[in-house]
Amino acid sequence: MLTDPMEFRSMLPIHVILCPTDFSAHADRAFHIACSLAREYVARVIVLHVVAIPQWEVGLDDLRERLSGYTSPDGTVVVERLLLDGQPVEEILDIARERPCDLIVLGTHGQTEADRPWMGSVAEAVLREAPCPVLTVGDSPSILHAEEPAALGAATH
Repeated sequence: MLTDPMEFRSMLPIHVILCPTDFSAHADRAFHIACSLAREYVARVIVLHVVAIPQWEVGLDDLRERLSGYTSPDGTVVVERLLLDGQPVEEILDIARERPCDLIVLGTHGQTEADRPWMGSVAEAVLREAPCPVLTVGDSPSILHAEEPAALGAATH
């Protein structure tokens, strides 16, 4: 049994946390959790918003402004902001691999277990393909490891 928090940190070293956002309330909550974790692990957070290619020219300045609002609540965490065009799942996974990220903290929209077969969500696809553990944040956070697809059935988000 782990009793020392430092022992847990050495088991799961976290230096870079990827936090994709669609600017929803769940994504905002995920960002605050990512910052809390980053503070504890002395890690940095990459906030990523992906614009679908056909929408790229619409509201670009507004998106940049919204993304710039993602700052560390207490100023102690380094936050990098990325605005990319493309398919959200592909871009999230590419950044997770390229940077390389140790954890993805991702807001979900609170789908029920019954909705899962039809969900087709970004969160579900990222969970299946992520190169690192994924923390999903809906009404309550759940840690799911990409290496353990069976854990998907345990998620309620």
